[in-house]
Amino acid sequence: MKTIFLRFYEELNDFLPAEKRKRLFEHKFWGQPSIKDVIESLGVPHTEVDLILVNGESVSFNYLVKDNDHISVYPEFETFDISNLQKLRKTSLRKPKFICDVHLGKLARNLRMFGFDVYYENNLNDEKIVEISLKEKRTILTRDLGILKRSNVIRGYFVRSENPQEQIIEIINRFHLTNQIKPFTLCLECGSKLKRISKKEIIHLIPEKVKKTQNRYFICTQCKKIYWRGIHFEKMNATVKKIKSLLV
Repeated sequence: MKTIFLRFYEELNDFLPAEKRKRLFEHKFWGQPSIKDVIESLGVPHTEVDLILVNGESVSFNYLVKDNDHISVYPEFETFDISNLQKLRKTSLRKPKFICDVHLGKLARNLRMFGFDVYYENNLNDEKIVEISLKEKRTILTRDLGILKRSNVIRGYFVRSENPQEQIIEIINRFHLTNQIKPFTLCLECGSKLKRISKKEIIHLIPEKVKKTQNRYFICTQCKKIYWRGIHFEKMNATVKKIKSLLV
């Protein structure tokens, strides 16, 4: 039996039991597991980790822990430069793309409303979500820790809140997206870009009562859904303004 000493920082503590949060604690083990295996055995998905220091030196997930190691585990850094250290992902995602699991449909729709690129289908299994994440370099958003602990997952985030409005605030704050908000530029149904279209071109598709009150129309470049700024738009716009006022 061997012993190491660990400390997790900031939001990584969300995954630990109360007695291990924000403090140095002992962890006993057999053999010589990798630091990645140790971290995930404690409940922390590797996708949440950006830097590991062992006895003051940065290491990769492949590092094999040794008796009496002192280990510090950090989430993604945003407030100061650690470029000279061995970060665990090549680049910080300044303009991230997302994929939501099947239980986060409302979050996907809300993110699209704010102008963020989100892939969502309500029938995707975990294997397909991971496949798309890797192929399109999308960050997986989920409340299922299991998918984030898959060894081939590179980008992922565990959504803490269960409330859709709190979730959108959480994601925008967590990924520092405030300056990238471009509401009502993407289709809420498929996530593709919207473009302006003349009333004349789609006059045969517009409900009679809408023709009389609306002159500005937008169409999805992919699924061809038509949008106009009616009562529903005003409600969504009020929601956007409310959420923006609550952002950090």
